[in-house]
Amino acid sequence: MTLPELGGTLAPRGRDGDAQPHHPLRGRSRAELRPVSYVTADAKLARRLVLDELFDLSLYTALRDVARGDLVKTLDELIPVETRHVKFWQGFFGLELARLDAGRRLKLALIVCACRLFGAPAIHLVLEAIEVHGVRKYLTVWRRYADGPLGGAVREVLEDEFKHEDAVVTGQAARRINPQRVRDIFLGLNDGLVEILGAVSGFFGAFGDAVTVLIAGSTVAVAGALSMTAGAYIAASSEEEVRRVEAARQQFLGASASGAEAPGTALASAAVVGASYFAGALVPVLPVLVGGTTVLPSILTAGCVIIVVSTVLAFLSGMDVGRRILTNLVILAAAVVVTYTIGLLTKTLWGVTV
Repeated sequence: MTLPELGGTLAPRGRDGDAQPHHPLRGRSRAELRPVSYVTADAKLARRLVLDELFDLSLYTALRDVARGDLVKTLDELIPVETRHVKFWQGFFGLELARLDAGRRLKLALIVCACRLFGAPAIHLVLEAIEVHGVRKYLTVWRRYADGPLGGAVREVLEDEFKHEDAVVTGQAARRINPQRVRDIFLGLNDGLVEILGAVSGFFGAFGDAVTVLIAGSTVAVAGALSMTAGAYIAASSEEEVRRVEAARQQFLGASASGAEAPGTALASAAVVGASYFAGALVPVLPVLVGGTTVLPSILTAGCVIIVVSTVLAFLSGMDVGRRILTNLVILAAAVVVTYTIGLLTKTLWGVTV
């Protein structure tokens, strides 16, 4: 993988070699592009921002070799934009970094591997996630420098890049990625995992017998999946009905259609939620099925899966990964402690035995 050349003029070049229309970086001297000393600026913010921009450029370049069809054109448009990002922020902070750190190199390899496995849908999700992360980090910089003498220059650059990158990514991905479907998948997975781990913990506390826990846990998993499917169907069908009524009203009044795409049928949404819930519910049940005699294997397995799910969710939503993982692990631990305690109390107070 070879990164685009970062040296030379900062004016982006079109495919025909001609300079593109005016850009905030064009015409600025080297001194103007290097107004902030890395020593006096927020060193942590500066290093993170430059490395993040270098990561984005490296990712787009790597995905360019994986992508097919319209995605190649999208990445061809994004790479020059990101090249400008890297060059500008390196000059802005006076911080020349040409190599990613170990953590970002690992992250890059994992994302590219996932995109190779899952193809275009995964690439679209990654592009949208990178855009969300970009908005967050740029706003951090804006809050840092908005009231200073450099606020005008920073604002000019950020406005240009917000509009350009958003137009490129949204124009290609909006027709292919259904955010509601992604939400349904991870909502079902998370709910199924946490709920059934809590149930398995409670059953071990009350019964202590693996066979009984397996039967009870499997029953609750199936019942929960059916319940989630029914609930999702009712909610989605109600939403569809409201949308149809509103569309009919707009049509009667002669208003033009908004052009917004429906998030999908109620039945499809319900099926995705139910299947995802059941998949998440299997995580704490499978260790018992393969011979686990205590709740510990289920807790460890569920903990590993929740870390992976939390990492993916944090990446897609632009949240801090560590905070998301910690939040979900705390919720998971609370569910285990509460339900296991209830199981023990039930066994002690009512003499439940198997």
